[in-house]
Amino acid sequence: MATILVVDDSASLRQVVAISLQGKGYDVIQAGNGKEALDKLDGKKINLVISDVNMPIMDGLSFVSAMKKLPRYKFTPVIMLTTEAGNDMKDRGRAAGVKAWVVKPFKPDQMLTAVAKLILP
Repeated sequence: MATILVVDDSASLRQVVAISLQGKGYDVIQAGNGKEALDKLDGKKINLVISDVNMPIMDGLSFVSAMKKLPRYKFTPVIMLTTEAGNDMKDRGRAAGVKAWVVKPFKPDQMLTAVAKLILP
């Protein structure tokens, strides 16, 4: 079973995402900001990260950049789930190693399709 780390400062949004993912059989770990998410990267296998961009303490792009420096998580795919839709922000995301960009409000099916494409069997 694949494990997905969901990082968002909105507890209700994390819950919606977690329920959608768990309904498809994924294991979900939640974090409220980038720093909390980094603390959860303790060597366990994470198959995918879904992260917001705008969060307190440590934003999503800073978190992704920091995570990609960790050898164990260097190739972990990342989906940004965010209200940010600008090309400039998407370019910064791509440069940091983001693989997909889903704009809020999102349809759970749209997110699950992106997840299924990025999680390696």
